[in-house]
Amino acid sequence: MPDPSDLQDLPAPPEPTHRIRAVHTAGTVTVYQAYAPAIGRPAAAEGRFPAAWKRDRMTWIKPSFLWMMYRCGWATKQDQETVLAVEITRDGFEWALRHACLSHYDRQLHADAAAWKRQLREAPARVQWDPERDLHLQPLPYRSLQLGLAGDAARRYADEWTVAIRDVTPLAHRIHDLVRADDLTAARELLPREEPYPLTEGLLQHLCA
Repeated sequence: MPDPSDLQDLPAPPEPTHRIRAVHTAGTVTVYQAYAPAIGRPAAAEGRFPAAWKRDRMTWIKPSFLWMMYRCGWATKQDQETVLAVEITRDGFEWALRHACLSHYDRQLHADAAAWKRQLREAPARVQWDPERDLHLQPLPYRSLQLGLAGDAARRYADEWTVAIRDVTPLAHRIHDLVRADDLTAARELLPREEPYPLTEGLLQHLCA
């Protein structure tokens, strides 16, 4: 039997290429979005998306905080100055995954390109797998989920699945300041604790080969 102290020195197993990592509880999962202050601030203040939030347009949610930082430039890009942490029900999140179509054609997952295009037109949600990011927003060798919601999925997200909305823009700015000061240890300690999301069997089988 190996000495337990020896096991502590073993390298961590490699991160799988496709994995959902998120802050989650028994009933909710946290995703991130960035908006102009005119949308983001009322949403955070009221805990729900305001009437001005367009429920008939596709909206993309990201469980990865650092991917959100990459997308919004640490909350500096125009119309992305307010970063929201949106806590939604796991039931809703998993409904979207079950009804999602991959955003690109994959011959291992789709019978042919025409079949994929039909699925894409009909699906209320779509999935992209993009390289996860480090604190310098450089790509890592494994991927992070982006989930696009349209039609019925977007309406459910805004009006049924959302449990709470928090403005995490100050957190984004604080971590960015630490990264620019090259204090990566302190920056890393402030990151949301994203853990592998527990998947029911087959939940992602149509979304990654």
